[in-house]
Parts: sequence; C-alpha cells; structure tokens
Amino acid sequence: MSSLTMSKHSGLRGLIGHLGEIKRDAIGFRPLPPRLALLRAWQAQRLTGTYHDLLAVDRYRPACLFFLEDIYAARDFSQRDHDIERMYEFTRRFIPEGLLRPVAVTVELHQLTEALDRRLIDTLIDRLGVTDTITPALYAEAYRVCDNYAERVRQIDLIETICEHIDRIVRNPVAGPTLAVAGRPLRAAGYDELHEFLMRGYESFKRMHGSRHFRRAIKERERAILDRIYAGDAEPFRADWPLVTG
Repeated sequence: MSSLTMSKHSGLRGLIGHLGEIKRDAIGFRPLPPRLALLRAWQAQRLTGTYHDLLAVDRYRPACLFFLEDIYAARDFSQRDHDIERMYEFTRRFIPEGLLRPVAVTVELHQLTEALDRRLIDTLIDRLGVTDTITPALYAEAYRVCDNYAERVRQIDLIETICEHIDRIVRNPVAGPTLAVAGRPLRAAGYDELHEFLMRGYESFKRMHGSRHFRRAIKERERAILDRIYAGDAEPFRADWPLVTG
C-alpha cells in the first residue's frame, strides 16, 4: 500500500473516530420564501422537460432525481446546506484538502446558486412584474436583465466538476464502506439528513457506472440554453439535441 493510500485511510479513520465531536447548529425548518418557491418550482419543471430522456433511462434516472429532488426542489434545504458547510470546516482537520475538493465545490455551487436565484426572482417580480406565473419568455428576459453570463457559465462548470468528483469517489473501493460506517456517528450527532443526502448521491452515481454521458448532456444542454437566451432566441428551451436512449 502506498504512503498516499495509507494517509487517506488514516485520515478517514481519524475522521470517523471524531465525527461525534461535531457540534451541530440546529437552525430548524424555515419555509422557503414564496418568491424562491415559485422560481424553483418552475426550474424543476423546466429541468424535468430538458432531461426527460435521461429520466426515462434506468441508468441515469436516479442521478436525475437526485438533482431534481435533492438540489433543485422547491423546498427548504437551509439545515442540510448549513450542515455541509459545518462538516467541511470540521473535516479539514483530518482529511487532505485535495480529498475534500468535492465538498468545497458543492459549497461553492450552493452559495453561487443561492445568489443567482435570489437576484433572478427579484428581477422577475420587481422589474418584470411577475406575480404567480413564470413563463419561458419572462424567465429568459430576466436572465438577460441580470446580465451575469460569466457566473452562469461558472455554475454549469461547477455541476460538471461535482459529477467528475463523485465519479472518482464511486470508483474508490473504500468510499462506500466509509460512508456506511460514518452513518452511525453522524446520526448520533444529529446529521441524519446530511448522511442520507450523501448516500443518495453516492448510490445514484454508482448506478450510472460512469457519468461521462450524463455530465456531457448537462453541460452541452445548459450551455446551449444559456447562449440562446443571451442571443435573444424565441425558443431557448427547445429540445433539439440528440436524445440519450441508453
């Protein structure tokens, strides 16, 4: 066993042995603000349409549902997201920074998405007059008004990066057993939701046996939609790309 592998294993053992020490800050359930609920319900519907072909394929359906139900659902994730950031700060004491890169990228994606979503819905309501219905045309117009193309490209790139990192984790033979063993101290410390989230993500990507086609579809489609929006295309969300069938 290489010294690097031994280092990884030692770090993981040390981490698991100290998980019970993590002080959990219970911030409680906070209903999603109606504005954000409206936006994320529309986004979830749009994503379901954009990736309907992947949702129909057994290999990709779990990962699609993970994103739709655990990332972009119209519900409050404040406690879980807070727990992820808290866990990241704690685990840095035991795990090399390189191994924690997936968590760091997840934190960055969450923070960026929150900022982009809040600016977008404020634009839709306060500048474009949306009340209770978002249309594709209004959504696209709000994107252009916000004028944050570079940040949107960064958001897409972060999603691709997270998929790549999860792929590497799934291929690591110690990852699954480590997540399973970590479940007991995490639950004892009150991190039930976080552990379930991590396990769902791990299992959904494990089912894919490689996410290359999945993440390529996300990047190509989201970039195409983004570019069409900024080009003033009348139908930026049209599904005219090759469908994934298996």
